[in-house]
Amino acid sequence: MGKLSRIAWLYIGAVIAAAVVVIARGPFAGIDWAQVEVLGLLVVACESIATVLKSRSLAWSANSIASLAAVILVGPVGAAIVGGCTLLGVRRGPSLPQRLFNAGMFALSAYLAGRTFLLFGGHVGTPGPSAFPGIIGPFIGADAAHVIVNFSLLRGVLWLTREPGAPAGRVGLDFKLLFTDLGYGAFGLLIAALWSVLGPFTPVFVLIPVFIARWAVAQFAAQQRSYEATVSALCQAVETKDFYTRGHSERVSRGSVMIAREIGMRAERAEAIRYAGMLHDVGKLGVPTSVLQKNGSLTDDEYAAIQLHPMRGLDIVREIGFLDEALAGIMHHHERIDGKGYPMGLAGDEIPEFARVLAVADAFDAMTSNRSYRGARSVPEGVTELRKWAGTQFDPAFVDAFVTAIERDGWKGPDSVAGEAAGAVGESAAADALTAGLEEPDPAAPLRAIESL
Repeated sequence: MGKLSRIAWLYIGAVIAAAVVVIARGPFAGIDWAQVEVLGLLVVACESIATVLKSRSLAWSANSIASLAAVILVGPVGAAIVGGCTLLGVRRGPSLPQRLFNAGMFALSAYLAGRTFLLFGGHVGTPGPSAFPGIIGPFIGADAAHVIVNFSLLRGVLWLTREPGAPAGRVGLDFKLLFTDLGYGAFGLLIAALWSVLGPFTPVFVLIPVFIARWAVAQFAAQQRSYEATVSALCQAVETKDFYTRGHSERVSRGSVMIAREIGMRAERAEAIRYAGMLHDVGKLGVPTSVLQKNGSLTDDEYAAIQLHPMRGLDIVREIGFLDEALAGIMHHHERIDGKGYPMGLAGDEIPEFARVLAVADAFDAMTSNRSYRGARSVPEGVTELRKWAGTQFDPAFVDAFVTAIERDGWKGPDSVAGEAAGAVGESAAADALTAGLEEPDPAAPLRAIESL
């Protein structure tokens, strides 16, 4: 977790303390401690083979299966003890505060799931044939409560420990895992139902689908890492060819996601637009290096080559399946609402939504970064320019959304303004033509940059 703020420590301490309290209060009468021991070992096994998903040591394990089985077999307090066995996992990586928080989080999730099970009419104990189908409804309620509490507590700690300057709405939690946990929670009911037949050997039998679940999540995590590696490799290739793109693509990506979240775009599309922002200038790989690095004025043919970069970008990435809707953004992010953009001169709603979002973020970063012919505009000045050109160059709705997000979350521009200023002296005319903002350094062509942001 790195260095934690005081409020993060208070939050973690409150979760741990709450877990200790619900366990210490009992009652312990009627708990089958042999079942608690076996299910606790299942939790330890699941936690020990948890799958690391992304950065920040975020991992997924199937220990909710054991916790939900404990809800039925040993009740809320017993389930909380089973969930707390997460602390004993031997997986490398989590620090002591992370382990303590995870144990407290799973203990509270299991306890509240148990209370929900009782609230909906469930009965604690090994279920027999007569318990079905009546037990299904209370168990579904317990499963939902476990997932909701678990994800709410996890989202809280990720929000409090997010990177400085990161948007408040983004905490790195993929809600596909929520539905995964809901589905695999059903194995808890299977364990409870088979206990009367297989006894303590039941978890061993259920470990087979648990390992399959782990393999499936591991494949998902590997796929996500391959996506990131593909995008990073392409971005690095563009940065090697065109100095200007260094940092620009990441900021356009971040700005696009800010807009996407502000307008309520669902998580899958917001992730796709993040990729679109990273790769929006990948078409520069198809533009001759001599043109990109030219310091003098561009000829008409050279400028035409620059205007082809969105189409070249589409040609480069069109076969990358996971980009999906991002392809339209890469192709059309230089279109204008008034139809004076390129490469196809689309207007208004003819322009794909992703492209209209990218256009706003792209222009704003261009205006608030240093150029060879001018210094960076301030954030308020950039906002003023966006509003000035809303309705002609930019979609007004997305301008409003971006401004609202900036006012709430702030905007992190280039890390070193001075460094960019020094590097900008040698910036090419092609970079100026692509990203000059709303003014053109060449007074003979005042509309060119407006049309070619």
